[in-house]
Amino acid sequence: MLATLGDGLWNALLMAWEVWWALVLGFAISAIVQAWVPRERIEHALSGGGGRPVGLATALGAASSSCSYAAIAIARSLFAKGASAVAALAFQFASTNLVWELGVVLWVLIGWQFALAEYVGGLAMIGLMWGLLRLFVSRRAEADAREHARRAAGGHDHDHAHPHGAGAERLTTRERIARLDAWAEVGHNFLADWRMLWKEITAGFVIAGFVALLGDDVFNGLFVTDAPGALQTLENAVIGPLIAVLSFVCSIGNVPLAAVLWSGGISFAGVLAFIFADLIVLPIVLAYRKYYGLGFALRISALMLVTMVLAALLVDAAFGALGLIPSGPRPTRDDVFGAIELDYKLVLNALATLLFAALLAVSRRQPRAAPAHCH
Repeated sequence: MLATLGDGLWNALLMAWEVWWALVLGFAISAIVQAWVPRERIEHALSGGGGRPVGLATALGAASSSCSYAAIAIARSLFAKGASAVAALAFQFASTNLVWELGVVLWVLIGWQFALAEYVGGLAMIGLMWGLLRLFVSRRAEADAREHARRAAGGHDHDHAHPHGAGAERLTTRERIARLDAWAEVGHNFLADWRMLWKEITAGFVIAGFVALLGDDVFNGLFVTDAPGALQTLENAVIGPLIAVLSFVCSIGNVPLAAVLWSGGISFAGVLAFIFADLIVLPIVLAYRKYYGLGFALRISALMLVTMVLAALLVDAAFGALGLIPSGPRPTRDDVFGAIELDYKLVLNALATLLFAALLAVSRRQPRAAPAHCH
C-alpha cells in the first residue's frame, strides 16, 4: 500500500519536473498579455451574434487566464452586461483552448501535433458552436438566461485590474518594459493564475501518476481497439469527454492525464475530445446552473459536448489527411514521466524558478490596488 502510494506520488513529481519550466513560461506570457492588453475597451463591443463580436470575444479569451472557473465567471459577467450567448461561449472556448500555457505544456508532454491540434480545434469549436447555437438555445431561452445571470451573485472571479495610473493604456510596449509598476501588474496576474490553478494542476499530476500504475489493460477495456478505424475514432471521441467529466480535472490540469491516455492507447481524436471537455466537468455544469438556471445550463452543456466531439473528429480527419497524426510507437510511461537528471531540463527549470521568484518579488514590492480574488 505504501509502496503504491509512493510510486504514484513519484510519478506525479516526475511529470511536474518535465513541465515546470513550460508552466512558468506559459503563465508568464499569459500574465503579460492580461496586464498589457486592456479588456475594458472591447467588452462593450460583444453584443450581437455577428462576426465582429465573436472575433473580439475569441481574442479576449485567448488573452485571458486558462482557468476554466475564471473563464465561465467572466463569460457570465460579459453575458449579463449584454454580450450575446455566442460571444460568451466563444470567450469560454478561447480562454481554455487558445492560451499559451496549454499549448506549451501539450508540446512538452506529447508533441507539437497536439499543441497545434488544440489551437485548430479551439477555433473549430467556436465555429461549430456559432452554427449550432440556435438548435439548442432559442432567443427566448437566451433572454431568460441573461436575466438569471444578472441576478446571480458571487462566483469564481478573476478581476485583472490595471492600476498603472491615468493614461497607462496608451503606453507603448517599450515604455511598459521600463516601468516597474507595469511589471508589478504582470506579477499580480501571474500569481493570481497560480492561486486559481494550482489545485487543478496538482490534481492532474496526482491522478495521472496513479492512473499510470493501472497498466494498459485498463485502457484497452475502455477503448475500442479491434474495430474499424472510423468506429474506433468515433468511440474514442465520445469516451474522451466522459472520462474528463468523471475525473473532475479541468483547465491545464487535464493535460497530464491526456498524456497517460495517449500512452494507454486512446486515439488522437479521443485525446483532443478529452482535453476540450474541461468546460463540461460536473463542478462547471453546476456553476452554469447557478449562473443561468437549469434549463440553459443543460442546453449549453449539450451544445458544448456536441461541438467538442465534432471538432475532435474534424481535426482528426484533417490531420490524418495531412499526415500530422503521430504514427510511430506511443510514448511509454517512462517517456511521459521522464526522469530527474543533469540535463537541459535542469537548466530550464532553474531559470523558470528564478523567473517565478522575480515576478513574486516585484508583485510584493508594489501591492495591487484591486487584488484579483477567487471564490
